[in-house]
Amino acid sequence: MSRVIGNISRTIFKSDNDYYVLIFRVKDNDVDPSYNNKSITITGYFYDIDDNFDLSLTGEFSNHPKYGEQFSVSSYQKIIPEDKNSIVSFLSSGLFKGIGETKALKIYEKFGDDAINLIKKDPSILTQIKTLTEKNIVTLKTKLEELDQSTDTLLNLTELGFTAQDATMIYKNYKEQTIPTVNNDLYTIFYDLDKITFLKIDRIALKNGISKKDERRIKAGIIYAMKTLANERGDTYSLKEEIFAYLRIVINYEPSIDLFEKCLDDLLKSLKIIKLDEKYQLISYYEADNNIVKRLTYLNNKEDLDYKKDYLDKKILEYEKESDILYDDMQKHAIKNAFLKNILIITGGPGTGKTTIIKSIVAMYKDIFNLKLGSSFDEEVVLLAPTGRAAKRIMEATLYKASTIHRFLKWNKDTNKFQVNEHNKSKAKLVIIDEFSMVDTLLFSSLLNGLRYDTRIILVGDANQLPSVAPGELLKDLMHTELFPFIELKKLYRQKGDSNIINLAYDINNGEVHKSLFNKNTDLLFYEADSLDLKEKLVMIAKEYQDLPYHDFQIMAPMYKTLNGIDNLNTIMQNIFNPKSKNKKEIVIYDVLYREGDKVLQLMNMPDDNVYNGDIGTIVEIDNLKHEVTIDYDSNLVVFNKSNFNNFTLGYVISIHKSQGSEFKTVIIPILKEYGRMLYRKLIYTGVTRSKQKLILIGELSAYQRGVLNNRNMIRKTNLEEKIKNRYLENKI
Repeated sequence: MSRVIGNISRTIFKSDNDYYVLIFRVKDNDVDPSYNNKSITITGYFYDIDDNFDLSLTGEFSNHPKYGEQFSVSSYQKIIPEDKNSIVSFLSSGLFKGIGETKALKIYEKFGDDAINLIKKDPSILTQIKTLTEKNIVTLKTKLEELDQSTDTLLNLTELGFTAQDATMIYKNYKEQTIPTVNNDLYTIFYDLDKITFLKIDRIALKNGISKKDERRIKAGIIYAMKTLANERGDTYSLKEEIFAYLRIVINYEPSIDLFEKCLDDLLKSLKIIKLDEKYQLISYYEADNNIVKRLTYLNNKEDLDYKKDYLDKKILEYEKESDILYDDMQKHAIKNAFLKNILIITGGPGTGKTTIIKSIVAMYKDIFNLKLGSSFDEEVVLLAPTGRAAKRIMEATLYKASTIHRFLKWNKDTNKFQVNEHNKSKAKLVIIDEFSMVDTLLFSSLLNGLRYDTRIILVGDANQLPSVAPGELLKDLMHTELFPFIELKKLYRQKGDSNIINLAYDINNGEVHKSLFNKNTDLLFYEADSLDLKEKLVMIAKEYQDLPYHDFQIMAPMYKTLNGIDNLNTIMQNIFNPKSKNKKEIVIYDVLYREGDKVLQLMNMPDDNVYNGDIGTIVEIDNLKHEVTIDYDSNLVVFNKSNFNNFTLGYVISIHKSQGSEFKTVIIPILKEYGRMLYRKLIYTGVTRSKQKLILIGELSAYQRGVLNNRNMIRKTNLEEKIKNRYLENKI
């Protein structure tokens, strides 16, 4: 590590999470005397700094491909000013409100070069300067104490083993309570700050002498085990034996049953977890469940809206004539209830007209309430979907504005907080959520917090699709209560080019395999292939679709690893759809080769760039000098660099989970025995229903049959249904 001393000349960049790029004037260093009295670029995480500070920096010089030589700061200390110009500049810098240059000069003239140290030792000496008010003296005292405290605390945290980024985040959260918090229980940081993991805290704690069997460690390990179980399985509660079994893996130590149960009991008493019967639930899921129960039962018990007799029938008839649509009785029932009920669930499989219903509801709402398209309409009627692709699809189908839930709630990725919340609610009067099967418990609770109590809600989805990636199974739980207004669309309307695909989807949903559907027409094909020859046959088939636009054609597979997993197949398909060329630049990122023209899949939400998890784009430019990759997401150009290269991956072959909310004209799905436990009914059904015009399955018919009959996998442990029923039974609403 090297040391550089100097002061900040200029701020070039500051992020929301306190990452800075600064121009720094060097006064002294232990690297090269030629740096002295010159300006360099420094980068790092800083708390409460000012251009007038002298700083002592610890870090390393490096060469950035775009910005050249930089000094990357790992820790820093603020240096007390000890000469006239520095002291006057420091005291009048704006850090000390009410102290201008005149008062700062008076302080220096009275106390000299040691002024700052003297004030810190005895702030009462400032009473000797008659021009200073009592408020000035308090400001000087408290701010100097705070500056000392922040510097010492940040240094202390980095010495413990935290990065400068983590240290800054921790200090911003706890301020003067940082050291007491760390000394009392280091694992408190894990409880309070989402971005600092248990594994990092645990590693630092063990390194600094905490015992493996320390109760604070066991309790934090239990919370981490419960969070991991929830995220891996989609459960919103765990059983005691599951927690204990996973805890032993997490902390690499087997505590006694007595110690485990004592720690579990302590967590219950401190309300970090809740026990309902024998179900243990993290407080976040308990509160989210309760919020959903309270809000939805309130809406469900609110009096229906009142319209004159036959008014809605007349409006539906008018819209049918205008739009040249003929609704069946169930569709009319759905539209009418959208205007009568305060909450409504609409479900149906592919081809049953869910999107048509959404479009009709919005159009009629606009007409009935005499709204004009624009800001007022967009504020009052909100169309939402869980993913960017799903939002875009519903927008294209209905021709009305739609948004992801995260974007609507104004999610801040740095703080992981929503700016639309219980303290800053949306003005929406009607909210329609499409693809609701993909919405998880915590996200839905956050959405409800951001809506007014009387906002009407329509939930639209297909309960037979895969549930959300994050914990919960909301659509199924709400339907199974049989307490909410619920309409299931069953009549099929897509009866032309893709009728065999829809029939297959319904067979899968019913656990039936009718081989006669395959290869009957060109819209539904099955090619036999085993594990060894699948790649060869897949290449042969894929070549037929080389010229299709990338959004029209998609290969999907059940898992990433194995010989025929997504990772290997992506490399093979890359050479088919975008072969090596001297005209295409390439870059290797995390052992994966990317080249200009590659189809890629977005893996993370990046709301500032209007790109979301599940979006598909193409690489339009690779700049190896700048280490930048520019990706075109439907004419939205997004530049990636080393800091976020892990936010995308090759998209020739994607997982069926990632395909949710999307549709493609042509879909190819390999199905092999080697995919094992990942072959189950909901997964196959979800993959099949992504296809609009043509579906090609390739693999082993016996593997397909086994998957369709497998309806036991991925059953989630949730208790929302039970809580809703109990609320009605107890008559607490």
